Parts: sequence; C-alpha cells; structure tokens
Amino acid sequence: MLSWTEVNPLMALIGGMLIGIAASMLLLFNGKVAGISGILGGLINPKKHDIAWRLAFVVGLAVSPIIYSLFQPLPDITIEARNTTIIIAGLIVGVGTRYGSGCTSGHGVCGIARLSPRSMVATASFILAGAVTVYLVRHFT
Repeated sequence: MLSWTEVNPLMALIGGMLIGIAASMLLLFNGKVAGISGILGGLINPKKHDIAWRLAFVVGLAVSPIIYSLFQPLPDITIEARNTTIIIAGLIVGVGTRYGSGCTSGHGVCGIARLSPRSMVATASFILAGAVTVYLVRHFT
C-alpha cells in the first residue's frame, strides 16, 4: 500500500530533479514545454514532423514504471472512488486544461520556472481549487 503520510525526502528530491532535468532538456533541445495535456493534444491533431518526439515522450511515461519495477517493487495503489466519480473528475480536469491553456505540469513545472505570470496565476488557481475541493469533500460528503 502506498502511504501518503510517509514521504522519503531524498526520493522526492531526486524525482523532482529528474522532472526538472527532463523538462529543461525538452525546452533546450526541442523548444517545447513539457506540458502533458499539450503533448497529448498534439498527438490528437498532429502537425508534420511533430509526432515522433510527442510519441517518444508518452511512451517514456508508460514505460517508466516498467523500468522502475526492475529495481523496486511497484507500490500497491488503492483508489477509493467509484468509476463514475473517476470519469467525471477526468472530464472536469480535461475541460480545465483546455480552458486554462495547459495542465499542472506545463504551468506548475515549466511555466513557473520560466517566470510566466500566466502560469503563476494558473498554478495558484490549481492549488486553490484543490484545497477547496478537499475541504468540501471532507466536510460535506
């Protein structure tokens, strides 16, 4: 079982550094922001000569847990929600990423690193909306 209350600071630091390095490499070598919704959106409506790097990025996301499992067992993850709740939440997130012109990875990781005012506002909105949602769910359901 994955324990959300026990965090290994060293592993969190290493993971954060790897995300930062990967996002920086994509920006430096490809001129693209590592926002997952934008990368996936580019696969749905592909432009010429733009598919290979997007596909490599998505495949890398899918293959990473397999590589990790060669060294460490994957944690058991339990999601305590009904399928309808998960589907509705996914749709709301999808609409939000389109409305906000990006997702948490694009705005929160890459946009803030580039000192983008729009990304700072978007990330603050994500955090506020998450906090309000947790409060409402815990106190009214």
